[in-house]
Amino acid sequence: MAEGVTKKRESKKKTDRVSENGKVFITATFNNTLVTITNNKGDTIGWSSAGAVGFKGTRKSTPYAATTAVEAVAKKAVLKGLKNVEVYIKGPGAGRDSALRAIKSAGLSISQIADITPIPHNGPRASKKRRI
Repeated sequence: MAEGVTKKRESKKKTDRVSENGKVFITATFNNTLVTITNNKGDTIGWSSAGAVGFKGTRKSTPYAATTAVEAVAKKAVLKGLKNVEVYIKGPGAGRDSALRAIKSAGLSISQIADITPIPHNGPRASKKRRI
């Protein structure tokens, strides 16, 4: 009886080339900083966060954690061929400015910076007046 020899399929690592232009979405909350890099169509190239990089607890909300998160995802994007980005920042967190510096130091050129923080146009009904 001949024994069947199983061949392992060699999986080739998928190296996607993307266009040179893309968008970076930074959400800087008080507890974390989320970074997503997309192409012009909106397809995600890569993402990262301060928590995904390894920070826990209150250290996630620091500017250094935001810098580390941006560097991690920007290196992947540069390897895939991204060069020029438009940056969209949302939220009031501490990682806003340091995330921008990290994008610049990673080798991506910034063509536009836009603040897309949602601002309520009156918001919900206020709670009743306090009586003392």
